[in-house]
Amino acid sequence: MNLTDAQLDRYARHIVLREIGGAGQAKLLGARVAVIGAGGIGSPAIQYLAAAGVGHITLFDDDDVALSNLQRQTLFGTDDVGRAKVDVAAERVAALNPDVTVAAIAKRITADNAQTLLAGHDVVLDGCDNFPTRLAVADAALALHIPLVSAAVGQFEGQLAVYRGWEATKPCYRCFVGNDPDRPDASCADQGVLGALTGVLGGLAAMEAIRAITGFGEDSAGRLLLVDALGFRFRTLRMPKDPGCRCGVS
Repeated sequence: MNLTDAQLDRYARHIVLREIGGAGQAKLLGARVAVIGAGGIGSPAIQYLAAAGVGHITLFDDDDVALSNLQRQTLFGTDDVGRAKVDVAAERVAALNPDVTVAAIAKRITADNAQTLLAGHDVVLDGCDNFPTRLAVADAALALHIPLVSAAVGQFEGQLAVYRGWEATKPCYRCFVGNDPDRPDASCADQGVLGALTGVLGGLAAMEAIRAITGFGEDSAGRLLLVDALGFRFRTLRMPKDPGCRCGVS
């Protein structure tokens, strides 16, 4: 892919990075990323993916903007309350970067439709707010051999990991959480969440999606990043493959 003069200017700060360069930027422009959830994590992730020049972003969210979202969901403003989140997000991306096309899908992903909806993407970034959807997305990404970037937050804590469970030494999402689809969701409406922390995790998730596309730096799959905002602490743990997990079955 030959970059235009405008693209050379727009993405100059990427291009001068030896680990990304023009070739990496071309990969970003040709990439397709699915973002699950346009909420606290999805909002900054969408903004940074669009700014980075990811050529196609598919947004999945079936919610409308609520006033209580605005404490952390930075894509939206007061005048957007009541509108579909994916529609507002698509407008913001169009204003930010004309190189990026957006498919706005106001539909909840389920175990029945996940593989169909996610097929053809290069990376899946999951920042949704419920466990059944996370399992459906994770299982579909595993079956389709698509790298999964999964981020979650609660109160003052966050976690982030990249999963490629079809590889012999890499865990899948179920290696981490097990096979319990009925575990209760911890709602931020009930427990609260620090708004700025969702921005941190969303930005980190976008960075890992960019890493998965361009290959910069060390491979992060197989490690779990834990963020403790109360203790001002980041920790990284090794996450082994579970030998009893079904992802190990060919």
